[in-house]
Amino acid sequence: MNPTRAIVIGGTSGIGLEIVRQLTDRGAKVAVVGRDFSELGEFNVIQKLHDVKDTDAIPQVFLDLTDQLGGLDLFVYSAGVMPLMQPSEFDTPKDLEIISVNVSGAVAWMNQAASRFYGAQHGCLIAIGSVAGDRGRAGQPVYNASKAFVHTYTESLRNRLARRGVSVITVKPGPTRTRMTAYHDQSKMMDPAVAASKVLRLIGRQGEFYLNPVHALVGFVFRHIPGWLMRRIRI
Repeated sequence: MNPTRAIVIGGTSGIGLEIVRQLTDRGAKVAVVGRDFSELGEFNVIQKLHDVKDTDAIPQVFLDLTDQLGGLDLFVYSAGVMPLMQPSEFDTPKDLEIISVNVSGAVAWMNQAASRFYGAQHGCLIAIGSVAGDRGRAGQPVYNASKAFVHTYTESLRNRLARRGVSVITVKPGPTRTRMTAYHDQSKMMDPAVAASKVLRLIGRQGEFYLNPVHALVGFVFRHIPGWLMRRIRI
């Protein structure tokens, strides 16, 4: 599948921005949704200033963008937040911000794409998940839970839409050099351009994919660690 019309939510930084760059290099017509276009540069794209927490506005925004694109082949949800959390911190406002962007915004936007693709019996939906969603790590409880939600939600969409000829892909990039991870050591993290290239090579497939084979192995082991041992591991 070679998409010619795409919507990228959170396409103004990180992996989303690199997906936009690479899609436009391929000649695709792209609509970019975000809150800050300062990093986007002079790309020939449709720009829509929007906060995904404003879920009431999403149906009309989605309709307007698909009309401007003249259809839709590919939908990417790359928006996400991961505020710094201290080991002893339990911050409800931060947690609710994570849920609003990573869960509520994701559902509101992906429901629109899923409904359209279901009716058209055509399209590819990609959600950027995280290896953090594989288990409930101590460091980021709500971020971990938000990504676990995305993994399960997109699996359900995949099971519903596959019979309609629609591809649903869940991506687990692993540590990537983005603004979201700026407060960590980024020296060994994946470059977002590399991550985006790997994501786009998945278009048309079905399933859940790690971008790094090592993370796939680690994830398998991680998912089978007993709870008592998880409580003793400092992660």
